[in-house]
Parts: sequence; structure tokens; C-alpha cells
Amino acid sequence: MTIPTSSRRRQKAPPPGDTGQEALYLKFLSEKQVPVVVKLRDGETLTGWIEYFDDRMIRLTREGKPNLFIYKHQIRTITEQTSRHGSRSRHARKAADDTDAVPDGELK
Repeated sequence: MTIPTSSRRRQKAPPPGDTGQEALYLKFLSEKQVPVVVKLRDGETLTGWIEYFDDRMIRLTREGKPNLFIYKHQIRTITEQTSRHGSRSRHARKAADDTDAVPDGELK
């Protein structure tokens, strides 16, 4: 007995390997000279701004220190630096703001 074609599962195509979002985000960071924190796979953390990038590496420009060319396969994360003390996500800032409240609904 054969299975009717209407009840067969359709195979999904695999997701695209490159959506172009990485290049768009790096272009934004580069054009706006957004300060970033780059965390490498070995745990080292570097700060600066991305001056140049291509499909294999980024150039991290740093003030008062040598500029670095970093291979993308060595990078664990790139995050925007929002203050001198490091980056904090919007969610972390909101959670911190919520803890500033005093009991009885009064603010500090």
C-alpha cells in the first residue's frame, strides 16, 4: 500500500549559511565608530572600535594601544560598550532600576 502524496511530509530546506546580518551589523558598528568589547575564545577581552572587517577578520582600533587584526574564528562575542565600566544589556539595566525601589512604593 502506498501513502498518498498529500499526507507525505515535505522536507524543509536547510537554513541559509549566510543571511548577511553579520556584515550589516559590523558595517553599522564601523560607520558609527561604536565602542565594542571583543571577547576571544581564550577568554581575553579587548576594547576599541571596529575600523575594518571582511569575511575572515576585523580590525580593532584602540586608543593609546596598537591596533589589532583579529581572525573571526578566534572571536567568541562582540558586544557594544555602553559605559566605561563595561557593557550592560537593556534587560540588566531595567532589573537594576527595579531594585532601586524602596518598600511601600516610595523611590529613593
